[in-house]
Amino acid sequence: MKKLLTAAVLLAAGLVAYSQGTIGTVNFNNRTASGVDAKIVDASGAGLSGTDWFAQLYFAPGASAAESSLTAVALPPVNFRIGAAAGYVAVGQLGSRDLTGVAPGGDATVQIRAWNAAAGATYEVASAAANGIFGKSNLVNVKAGGGGAPPGPPTDLIGLQGFAVSGAVIPEPTTIALGLLGAGLLFLRRRN
Repeated sequence: MKKLLTAAVLLAAGLVAYSQGTIGTVNFNNRTASGVDAKIVDASGAGLSGTDWFAQLYFAPGASAAESSLTAVALPPVNFRIGAAAGYVAVGQLGSRDLTGVAPGGDATVQIRAWNAAAGATYEVASAAANGIFGKSNLVNVKAGGGGAPPGPPTDLIGLQGFAVSGAVIPEPTTIALGLLGAGLLFLRRRN
């Protein structure tokens, strides 16, 4: 019985050790010691700050994947840091994100998307909302980290560029009124 129990424990430990490091990881930080400094700002140039904003990491397996193929990582969106650190995602030391379907050392395409929390809980909802203010980074090709036992560190998003969020362009009512007035005048002129 002791041998059977010992074998079961060793098998379980082997499975746990084997499963670690089989999913590629990246560091979901837009400011790192390795030189990433990609501040996310609003239309006025001020860094996004606090719980009024969300950011989410999107990815797809493979180098140079199409933007339309990107999906959100499993962990929920995060808010932004405040004060002098506004514009940077509030993940602290917990920035590691699993890229399901990407092996350590494998190629992945990643992107950060940000939006105002008042417009919805996801980027897709916020970008479709009339009051949505949203934006997204450039696509970044990375080699996923996380390999080995214990797993190696996640890969920083080298090449990530800062970006600004903005809303859907809705013409001012006066612009619409002037357009209608002009169309009416053209119609009258043509009629004469």
